[in-house]
Amino acid sequence: MIDEIVGAPVFVKCEPLQVTGSFKIRGAVNRISRLTADERKNGVVAFSSGNHAQGVARAALIEGIKARIVMPYDTPKVKIEGVKRDGAEIIYYDRATEDREAISARIAEQEGCVIVPSYDDKYIIAGQGTCGLEITEQYPLETPPQAVVCCIGGGGLIAGVSLAIRANWPGTRIYGSEPVGYDSTGQSIRAGHRLGVDTSAKSICDALMSPMPGEMTFAINSQNLSGGVAISDEEALATMKLVFTTLKVVVEPGGAAALAALIHGKLPIEKGQPVVAILTGGNVDPDRFKQALDLSV
Repeated sequence: MIDEIVGAPVFVKCEPLQVTGSFKIRGAVNRISRLTADERKNGVVAFSSGNHAQGVARAALIEGIKARIVMPYDTPKVKIEGVKRDGAEIIYYDRATEDREAISARIAEQEGCVIVPSYDDKYIIAGQGTCGLEITEQYPLETPPQAVVCCIGGGGLIAGVSLAIRANWPGTRIYGSEPVGYDSTGQSIRAGHRLGVDTSAKSICDALMSPMPGEMTFAINSQNLSGGVAISDEEALATMKLVFTTLKVVVEPGGAAALAALIHGKLPIEKGQPVVAILTGGNVDPDRFKQALDLSV
């Protein structure tokens, strides 16, 4: 059914099936496993709306170190519960009035811990890039796909994925998908420099509500991406329902962004030519998931 809607064979990389329910465990494990013996003593601090938080909490648990996570008050409960389950300490903040990076920097200075960024870090980007390597290894056809589509928050996943895709499939186009109001990477690419967004904007795609592309991620993405588009809350919800009814996979709003861009005709896809879409996370509150399933589409 998805192929028929898009008009092309669609291959899906399913990161909701990852440990902690999203791709974020990849970068978190890669970064935290590289801490020195001295750095491990005081543990780490991270800032995240949920998926990176869970990845860092689990990676810290695996490595036996302390983790503190700076999270917005409006984080979905399922993500908060995941962080608490792995024993991390949560420090809440107001995403509209407070600076999560400043809070994390203050904690790091006071407690002597290491900041684990959610995207703007070479080890995080490299860890997320293993998703792209797996796509090239698992893709079943001899001829590479015409395009790979990935969601964008701060840009760490698509930066890592784009490096892997460019190295293995130089002719494949790479597109990013962001929420309306938080399409900072798409706007920045069109402007030729980094732009921020109005953080008072609302979106159900909590995992993708980054205020501005990272310096490191934008340097990569501005070179490797063929373009970026924005999807609405309604398009995210409709795609969540479609994914569940056709693939039997639970995906959160931000995790559905890449496929939503394809489903709703946002991208210049050639009919009949294969394309890859990355589903990035499945940590969605039951009420939000019910909202998607109740849609009359």
